[in-house]
This record gives sequence, structure tokens and C-alpha cells, in this order.
Amino acid sequence: MRGALVSLVALAACAPAPATPPPRAEAGAAVRRTVAAPPPAQRSAPAERRQVVAAAVDPATDFVAEVRRLHRLAACAGDAALPVGAPAELVESHCRYQRSVYERHRKRVLAVARPFLASLRPAGLPRAVVYPFGGGDLLYALTAFPDAEEITTISLERAGDIRGVDGHEPEALRRGLRDVAWMTMRLAIVEYSFTTHMGAMQRSRLPVQLVLALAALAIHDLEPVSLRYFRIAPDGSLSYLSRAELAAAPPIPAAPPPRKLKAKRKRRGKRAPALLLPEVFANVELGFRPRGASGPIRIYRHVAANLDDEHLKGSPLLRHLERKGRIAAMTKAASYLLWLDSFSRIREYLLAHMEWMVSDSTGILPRHAEAAGFEQVTYGRFKRSLLGTAQDANIEMGKLWRSQPRRPLAFYFGYPDFDNRSAHLLVTRRRTR
Repeated sequence: MRGALVSLVALAACAPAPATPPPRAEAGAAVRRTVAAPPPAQRSAPAERRQVVAAAVDPATDFVAEVRRLHRLAACAGDAALPVGAPAELVESHCRYQRSVYERHRKRVLAVARPFLASLRPAGLPRAVVYPFGGGDLLYALTAFPDAEEITTISLERAGDIRGVDGHEPEALRRGLRDVAWMTMRLAIVEYSFTTHMGAMQRSRLPVQLVLALAALAIHDLEPVSLRYFRIAPDGSLSYLSRAELAAAPPIPAAPPPRKLKAKRKRRGKRAPALLLPEVFANVELGFRPRGASGPIRIYRHVAANLDDEHLKGSPLLRHLERKGRIAAMTKAASYLLWLDSFSRIREYLLAHMEWMVSDSTGILPRHAEAAGFEQVTYGRFKRSLLGTAQDANIEMGKLWRSQPRRPLAFYFGYPDFDNRSAHLLVTRRRTR
């Protein structure tokens, strides 16, 4: 594994990177409030499956032509014509790099991780998946849950404006594709991205958050068939936005070129702010299915939201999540936020609604899992957290790994251990006895 990590780091060093400061560790006390499991009468059977039926898409809200062009331009898949103004040589150079990353991921991660995770998943899991703190990571959600009919990721970052896929000046397009290439490499090869990386991508002239989802479709041999923006209504239902509503949004300010950003940081001693995308571009729904196939449409949604207790209390997002009923869940590289008191509401939601969860060590602490009727199974090696978060929680997680037999893990799933070498994975499942 050490040799594999060296090769990953070598590839990362060769890839283009935006100018961002080093990641900052999250800190805070470990959570102490626990959640009891709901009584059996209030829970659906684990074998229950919800059929997600995609309603007919209103052309006034659908950006399918634009998403197919973006799929071709930035994710390098599909047969759509290149957007207006995109130099073919520039796109082909970008796509050679993207395809090399895709192929590396398929051989070194997907070929190993997909059958391994399939061996862990119980039969009859709910077909709705919720992935908190999972901005842009449709890639691993599809690996962990290849049969999911509905996948929801939630993070601070907004999806981005797809309308500008046409008409980029060559230099702006070059910078945007460079951002896409670097972030794809971080996710597909290094296995995770820091929040600072994701925030920096909000400055990009391409909707990088959305392109990462399109790259995931390309790697898994899927294709987009619809794209809509939405708001969450007070009752948790979705309201889709028309082209006219998006056109009324304030313009996105032009991003200063990298040299000016660097100069500003040097003068002011702090990171240049990310672009604040209008709220209408925060949440996106992407319909997809196997490439070239007909039949049912599966749904991926990204929601931009702060998941701390103050923001989640009484929010339409929480009501939307509760409407899904029973779910499967995952998280990884989540800054250990589920350990903290200030993120107890999203943790309580997961414990009350999920049947099974896969995570790295940023998942749910043993004290909370056990109190809610779950058991946990460890894989790989974990001693303490990469970010040095919450000493008592670190001790608790390390004790969990030491208390179980050493089960090998042949791929990285989220953060490595503190030594930056050891892979680990955690399954949290309902007790059956």
C-alpha cells in the first residue's frame, strides 16, 4: 500500500493545482448526546425498496442540451458537439489527461472497491442514498451503491451555472479545464478533497462541482439525460426553476486571473474570497442512465447547505430528507464533523433513518451507533485522525479498531490514517440480534 500511495502522490504532484492555502484542521469537542433507535413499528423493513420514478421533465426547466455539451467538453464523454468557441486542440489535450485519470481509477480503485463493497452490502437495502458532506463525490457513491435509484449529496458548495458552457474565451476555458482536471485527479486518484479545494473551485468559470458528477458518470459508463435546478419548499418538496427564473439572477462577477489572486493574498495576508454564486445555482438534479440505453432514469441531487445544528434546525432540507423514508448512507473525508456536538442533528437524522452506512473514520462514533441499535465492523487500520480532531473521540475510534480482528483493505476510502499511509473503512449496520 505504501508504494501505491507514493505513486498517487507522484501523479498528484504532476497535475495542475489551483493556488490554495494548506487545509486547516477542524477542531471541537466530541459529541456526547445519543439517539435511541426508533421502535420497530416506526421503521420500514430493511428489505423495503422505493422505486424512484422520474416524472416527465418540463422543457422550461431542463438544461439537457447544455449538460450534454458540458459532459463532452469537461468530462470528455458522450458525442455532443463541442460548445461554441471551444478550441478542439485545447479540449483534446484536456481529455487525454482526463481519460488517463479515468483509466487509472478504474484499474486501481474501481476494479477492487466495487466487488469488495458488494460483498459487504446486505440484500434489500433502500434504493435512496444520503451522503452528507459529500460535495461532488457521485463517483464513490456509485461505487458503493451501484443500484441506487436516488443519490443525494450535501455540502457547502453550490452546483454552479451551466448556462455559460458556451462562448468562453480560450484563456478562461483553459483555466476552467485546468481546475476540472486537478479536482478530478484529487477525487479519483488521491481519493478525497479538502474543503479549501472545493471552496477554491467556486471561483472557476466552469461549474466544477457539476463536472465532477459528470466525470463520475463517464467512469461508470453512464450518461446524463436531464439537468434541473431546484429549491426546497418549506414542506420538503422540490420546486424546479425555469430558465426565466435563472435569467433573472444577478450576474456572476468575473474571476480575477490567478496572478492577481496571488498578489491579493500576499498584500492582505489572507485567501482571496470565492465567487458567491447566486442561490438559484445552489441545488441541482441530474437524471442519468447507462450509456446508450433506454429505460428508467436514476436521479442524482446535490444540495448546497450548512449541516450544523443552527442551520439544520427546522430547515426545509431536513424535512426533505425525512420524506425519503428509509435510506442507505455513506460519508468520507468529512472533517470528522459527525463527531462534534454542533452537528448532532444530521447525525440523529442518519441514525433514525438509515439501515446501513459505509464510511471512513469520519463516520459515526461507536457510542452513538451502539445507543441507536447499530453495530460496527472495521477494515484496514486506524489509530488516530488525519486532522487531529477531538482527542477523546480519537481514543474511542482507535479502541474500536483494536477490539476487532484485522481485516485487510486493498484501497483507500476517504482519509488515510494520521500516518498518511494506512487505509481504513467502517461499516455501521443495524443489529440483528
